[in-house]
Amino acid sequence: MLCTECQFNTATTSDGLCDICVTAAAYAQSAPRPGYTSNGRPAYLRSPVGLARATGALLGVVIAADLYSLWAGTVVQDVMEDLRSAEFGVGYGADLVREAERADTLYAVSGWLQMAALVATCVVFLCWFHRVRVNAEVFEPYIHTKTRGWTVGGWFVPVVNLWFPRRIALDIWDASGDRSVALDRTMTLGDSSARATHPLINGWWTLWVASLLVGRWASTAYWGAEEADEIDAAISRLMLADVLDIAAAVMAILFVLRLTRMQDTKARTGELTLPQPSA
Repeated sequence: MLCTECQFNTATTSDGLCDICVTAAAYAQSAPRPGYTSNGRPAYLRSPVGLARATGALLGVVIAADLYSLWAGTVVQDVMEDLRSAEFGVGYGADLVREAERADTLYAVSGWLQMAALVATCVVFLCWFHRVRVNAEVFEPYIHTKTRGWTVGGWFVPVVNLWFPRRIALDIWDASGDRSVALDRTMTLGDSSARATHPLINGWWTLWVASLLVGRWASTAYWGAEEADEIDAAISRLMLADVLDIAAAVMAILFVLRLTRMQDTKARTGELTLPQPSA
């Protein structure tokens, strides 16, 4: 017989409830009133849809900037090839010098475009990330392993920014999922093996960290390059970082849209009746 409460798990008590719903009822007796987390901080549901759309659009701009950088990189590499050929020929002509200057300008512009797109996207993404985190506290206040302040701060603290944001994203995802699954993970929070895998988050985070590390390695090589061969090799590394960044941006778009849809669906079909924030 299915549980009379969740209609999902097998009933194990004489009241027709499953173990998960029995545990949930025990939590509810000591839980803060709806709209507040376990530490008493306000946590009201707010729609993340608008911010998600803006984040997705800006991630598209990031992809466009990376594609432009890839094209500019090929222009630089073509010029480097011409320069290497000229070393064994009649020397550098005025046309080749102009081409080199044009290629250098194109690549510099691509770098500024990438930086502008990244900054704008980071601002909007963090606003969205904070909102879905607060929503997740309303859905499931007990499964979060990091405090709310790390939702933004975790991205800027050296070293821990390599895994804190991912951990927060996993908690948000779990809290925003199916009710019975989230409650089950609440019960087994200390057992990491009991939590489901998260291929979308893991894929996005792996590509993001890889793009950062490769980008740092490539940038160091680029700024230290003097000869045509060195510049050509550094550009190849930077182009690899761009490809990884494009892949990470695509995965980020999927992550943002999927998580937003999960929260929107849960908010529309959930059982919580939350107080509205005061004006």
